[in-house]
Amino acid sequence: MTGNATLYDVARAAGVSLATASRSLNGSTRKVNEEYRQRVLAAAEQLGYTANVSAQAVARGTSATVALLVSDIADPYFSAIAAGVIRASEEQGLNVTMAVTERDAQRELELVRLLRGQRPRVLVLAGSRFTDGAGDEPLSAELESFTASGGHVVLISRHRLAFDTVAIDNTGGAAALAASLVDLGYRGFAVLAGPANLVTAQDRAAAFTGALPAPPVAVVHGAFSRDAGYAGMLELIDRGLDTVDLVFAVNDVMAIGALAALRDRGIDVPGRIAVAGYDDISTARDVTPALTTVRVDLESAGAAAVALALGDGGTVQVGAEVVLRASTPRR
Repeated sequence: MTGNATLYDVARAAGVSLATASRSLNGSTRKVNEEYRQRVLAAAEQLGYTANVSAQAVARGTSATVALLVSDIADPYFSAIAAGVIRASEEQGLNVTMAVTERDAQRELELVRLLRGQRPRVLVLAGSRFTDGAGDEPLSAELESFTASGGHVVLISRHRLAFDTVAIDNTGGAAALAASLVDLGYRGFAVLAGPANLVTAQDRAAAFTGALPAPPVAVVHGAFSRDAGYAGMLELIDRGLDTVDLVFAVNDVMAIGALAALRDRGIDVPGRIAVAGYDDISTARDVTPALTTVRVDLESAGAAAVALALGDGGTVQVGAEVVLRASTPRR
C-alpha cells in the first residue's frame, strides 16, 4: 500500500497504538519509546504515509510553521532577511511559508488573514510602513487577534505597531554615512530618496540630509528598485550635475541603477560623480566601482525575529556600519 495509507494503517503495521503512532509522527512533546518510534517511522516510510498537516494544525490550534511576509522577494534586502528566518526556523524544527505583499497595505492585510487560517506558530512581517499610516489599524486588529489565539507576531523594520520588533538603525546609519562622506571632502550632494510615502526611505533620506553641512542640491523620489535608481539618475543628469559630486541612494539596488545610468551616459564614476547606497547587499562589493554603503546584517535580523518569537519577545536593535569602498574616494 502506498500513497493512500492512513495513520491507522501505520499503527497496525508497526504493532503500536494509534496514539503512539500519532505522537511518533507529529512531533508531540510526550515521550515515545524509541523502539516504538523507529517502528512507526519505518512503517510510515514503507507505506508512503504523508501526514495531514492541515488536520494536525486544526487539532493543535497551531502548526510547526513560520509565516513570513516580505515586500519584494526579488529585492536582495528581503532575500537576505528571508535567508535568516529560514535558517533560524530550520534550526528549531520549523518550516517557513512565504508571501509577498508588493508594498500594498490591502494585499498585506488579506495575506495575514489567509495565513492565519493556516494556523502558523509565528507571523513575521518584514518591510516598512507608510508615512500616512495606511492600513495600520485593521492590520493591528488582525495581528492582535492572532496573538490572542496563541500566535506570535514579530515585525522587522517597523516601529509604529505595538508588537515585538527587530528594529534596523536607518537614521543612525544614514547620518554616519553623511558625516563620513563630508570627512572625505564631498560638498555637493544629490539624493535618490525612494518612495516619498515609505517610512524607511523617509527616515534614511531625512537623517542623511540632516547630517550635511548644507541642504542637498537635488532630491528625486522613486520606487525602491534598480530601474527607479536608473531613471532617477537620468533625471539628475538632465537637470545638470555642475554642483553635484556625490549621489546618495537610500538603498543599494537604487545605487546600482544609478551607477548603470552614469556609465551609459559616459560619466566617470567615481572620477566625476561618486555614488553611495544603503544595506550592503551581496552585490555591493562586486559592482565596479565597489559601492560605498551602510552595512546592515539582514540575515541576523531575520534570525533575530525567530528568536524573539520563540523567546521572551521585546525589541532587538540591529546596528548599521558605514562601509567605504571605491565608489567614494577622498576628494
